Amino acid sequence: MTEQTRRGFHADIEEISELVVRLAARVGDSVARATDALLNYDLAAAQRVIDDDGSIDVAAFEIEEQCQNLLALQQPMAGDLRQILATMLIIGELERTGGLACNICKGARRMFRTELPPRLRGLIAEMNEEAIRLIRLSVDSYSEHDSALAGALDDIDDRLDNLHRSFIQSLLEASRSHDLEVQPAVQLALIARYYERIGDHAVNISDRVRYMVSGEMPWREEQLGARLEELPTDPADVSLNGETKTD
Repeated sequence: MTEQTRRGFHADIEEISELVVRLAARVGDSVARATDALLNYDLAAAQRVIDDDGSIDVAAFEIEEQCQNLLALQQPMAGDLRQILATMLIIGELERTGGLACNICKGARRMFRTELPPRLRGLIAEMNEEAIRLIRLSVDSYSEHDSALAGALDDIDDRLDNLHRSFIQSLLEASRSHDLEVQPAVQLALIARYYERIGDHAVNISDRVRYMVSGEMPWREEQLGARLEELPTDPADVSLNGETKTD
């Protein structure tokens, strides 16, 4: 690769990085607008979020296509290759996050006119703020190549997980006291899960950033750890063909 070609290549990578940041901003805005639609019982606003999801999908596809073109035409190596591969995976996480915002709006439509207890309204607002913060931090780690911030996202996500547990507990209490009927309670449980999943996608993005920066693959380490936990600790529990014995 000549020096001029390399400069052009890095300019293309920089452009893709900026497009990813813009896509993340759009996704975060979708989550915020979905929450507003839910809390304000605004069907028109919910429909706009649902309609906009298609344009987010198109934007994600176009960025992925640019990444594929760079892979095919430039044949990058080492860090450049990791950045492009990580970017393609991150795009998928953002696209699915946009889909979750859309799902929040669909849930809001299914429980339209259901009056939300103040405690649940407050927790939804907190989950929304935390989910958007996680999206922003994960993409900050990507744009700044900040492996330390990326490594901290899993711990930062604990707050959203705790909010999710508190919401489910409060939801059960509201159901027992007949403040909520069964159908809206089920929809709210699903909506709370969508916020929790948004946090998971942000953590996934941070894992891809760690791979991009250092070559570490945290998800592979988790998979290996899970497989090791499944292995028997007593050699007598393993047959000659390597299979685990069962009673």
